[in-house]
Amino acid sequence: MNDFLILMKPELAVTVIIFLLLFIKLGKGMSNGNMLLLIQGLLLLNFALGFVLLDEGSLFGGLYKTSLLMAFQKNLLNLGVFLISLLFADWFKKSEHLPEYFMLMLSALLGMFFLISSGNLLMFYLSLELASIPVAAMANFDLHKKISSEAAMKMILSSAFSSGILLFGISLVYGATGTISFDELPAVINGGGLQVMAFIFLFAAFAFKLSIVPFHFWTADVYQGSPAPTAAFLSVISKGAFAFIFLTALYKVFQPLHATWYNLIMVLAVVTMLVGNLFALRQQQIRRFLAFSSIAQVGFILVALLSNSPSGTTAIVYFVLIYIFSNLAAFAVAGTIESQTGKTTVNDYKGLYQSNPFLCWMMALALFSLAGVPPTAGFFGKLFLITAGAEQASYLFVIVVALNLVISLYYYLRIVRAMFMDKNEHPLPVMTVQFPVKLGLILCAAGIVLTGLISWIYDYIQLLS
Repeated sequence: MNDFLILMKPELAVTVIIFLLLFIKLGKGMSNGNMLLLIQGLLLLNFALGFVLLDEGSLFGGLYKTSLLMAFQKNLLNLGVFLISLLFADWFKKSEHLPEYFMLMLSALLGMFFLISSGNLLMFYLSLELASIPVAAMANFDLHKKISSEAAMKMILSSAFSSGILLFGISLVYGATGTISFDELPAVINGGGLQVMAFIFLFAAFAFKLSIVPFHFWTADVYQGSPAPTAAFLSVISKGAFAFIFLTALYKVFQPLHATWYNLIMVLAVVTMLVGNLFALRQQQIRRFLAFSSIAQVGFILVALLSNSPSGTTAIVYFVLIYIFSNLAAFAVAGTIESQTGKTTVNDYKGLYQSNPFLCWMMALALFSLAGVPPTAGFFGKLFLITAGAEQASYLFVIVVALNLVISLYYYLRIVRAMFMDKNEHPLPVMTVQFPVKLGLILCAAGIVLTGLISWIYDYIQLLS
């Protein structure tokens, strides 16, 4: 029982919070302000618990596994959810169904925890469904907006499609190897044609969740139509979780197929970066811009996957930490402006510095980090991703990656220029930034600056890897 309580502490803590919210909802109820304050306190406590009573082991005959690295990965996701509760306080306080929204979000988070700790493909599939279905409901939470319903429909259809592909891949894996256990698969995978086909189907399911080109078509529409916190959750928490799972799948389970997936990922990394960057250049709607930006960022994560070594694991986990701070800050500023003014285009941000310098600086810092401009943490994150990928890749590939960095720098700085230098005949009004939002943005800004400058953070992740 002690092993069960300690090893499954992250999942049990999230489950307790879900039930607490359910009991509060069924009870007398409370105001949205008090409810949100309680939720923020519970999420902060959950994040703090992620640093104590850590252990490694497995449960249920190997269905569930955990390690110190997995515990750290889960706690990064806890951090992201806590920041979302702060950064989108404006939207949450206006929501008609606040506890239901967080129950859905935490249910999806619980599914991602089980995904990270899955010990076989059946557990993996069930966890994937738990991590996907609540997000589709979250996408439909702007009940008075038709575009939100459209986003939810696209989300559920893409999730169902990817789940079907995954199930077919799992059936092929079992037919070709006679097992679905992650411990047993590496010993029986020999690179046969059926096994390679099964891997391609599994890879396609991953590619849908990570928005790897050409499986990215749902991303921009869903980000644009969903409520701001849902888009942020999809962009940061979901992407981070599936990046962590990708590491386990490629480095451990399908390691014998390294020659196959190395070439596949090299091609898709270039295509994903290029498509994400080129489409981001053309975007005027800020959410669609951030959607294609996130697609390009996934391309850089794929670069580090090529290393097939602990340095790749370290670089990806470190980058996800930085990405949480950077992308959430960008989505929070966009969400604040949208909720108070209804403005959603890049042109609306012209002259933002004149009327809202705090929001302007927070957005600029987030964009600098996403672009990889020193001394922000994003520079160090991109540096370690490319360095890890360069261990196995050719000089030509590294040059192509570097050129994509230059392209991304242009479209990020395009928005910074608009905010600081361009004049606007109808500038945005002075906006009130509530204390939780301001606190969340300050925490993100501190993370963007300090994560890159404090070397022991990277060293700690490297030790776990």
